[in-house]
Amino acid sequence: MNIFVAGLSYQITDADLKELFEEYGEVSSAKIITDRETRRSKGYGFVEMSNEGDGQRAIEELNDAEYDGRTLSVSVARPRTERPAGGGGNRGGYGNRDRNRY
Repeated sequence: MNIFVAGLSYQITDADLKELFEEYGEVSSAKIITDRETRRSKGYGFVEMSNEGDGQRAIEELNDAEYDGRTLSVSVARPRTERPAGGGGNRGGYGNRDRNRY
């Protein structure tokens, strides 16, 4: 079960997050999301728990709980939405201008 955790202190590490959730069962992985450029925590992360029942219990116990001086928001992680490759969109250019201006 993949769990989304927000409201984390910016000083928390992957190991701290794993330790917090291990109280509720076996943790497969714990990852704090960091800014690519600064490498600083964005204040949220994901925890993968081996057992769904343990994951549900962790969500119930830790959601709205205080940890390291901050209130946590804990929920089932939503699957990533498929995004088309290549970025793109309508960038720059002159948009939809009337070509018969003169």
